[in-house]
Amino acid sequence: MHVITRKRLREFWEGHAASEEALRRWYKVVDKAHWKNWADMKATFPHADLVRVASETTLVVFNVGGNGYRVVARVLYEYGRVYVKRVMTHAEYSKNRWKESL
Repeated sequence: MHVITRKRLREFWEGHAASEEALRRWYKVVDKAHWKNWADMKATFPHADLVRVASETTLVVFNVGGNGYRVVARVLYEYGRVYVKRVMTHAEYSKNRWKESL
């Protein structure tokens, strides 16, 4: 899958240094993946969830780094693309405010 954009991951780990290794690992797995559908993706990331946000878009929430971080992305299987929308800590994610801005 083509990850768009790695920049969001880097910006997050620059402010949260402890997340860098986990986010780099997540990126490598996703970059090498060839998912055709939700079932393929769930086989790789069994703890991922689908979440509908304010824009009525359904996004995938990946648990990263032992559940310490979340990567929220739009996965377009037919195009082989994963659009990273937001990266946050578990605490930020739990507040649910992020859903309103996506």
